[in-house]
Amino acid sequence: MTPRLDMIGIVASDMAASLAFYRALGLDIPADADSAPHVEVTLPGGMRLAWDTEEVVRSFDPGWTAPSNGDRIGLNFLCDSPAEVDAVYGALVAAGHRGHLKPWDATWGQRYAVVLDPDGCGVSLFANAA
Repeated sequence: MTPRLDMIGIVASDMAASLAFYRALGLDIPADADSAPHVEVTLPGGMRLAWDTEEVVRSFDPGWTAPSNGDRIGLNFLCDSPAEVDAVYGALVAAGHRGHLKPWDATWGQRYAVVLDPDGCGVSLFANAA
């Protein structure tokens, strides 16, 4: 199977402010999410939009630094299995793309990896670990 674009992720420096902005655009985000380190909403059609605090991102990517140009959005591709995460990551790196985070079993229950697109934007590959 081919990986599918499943979620767009935003790294928020101020979760409450970011969620307020997207609520103003009409997204239904629970008010109690403002203090959460990770928030997800499902959009019409099934696409998900997620926010993580800078601290959450640094918890699995200690070298991450906030971009100076405002680029805080990442694309996230759902794979069918942990093996597919490894295979897709390997194929992209073998094709000359830069790997950023090699596949690993994340504490939140996913096989996860990050490769950089040609402009240096992080593209996450993930699958449920089970």
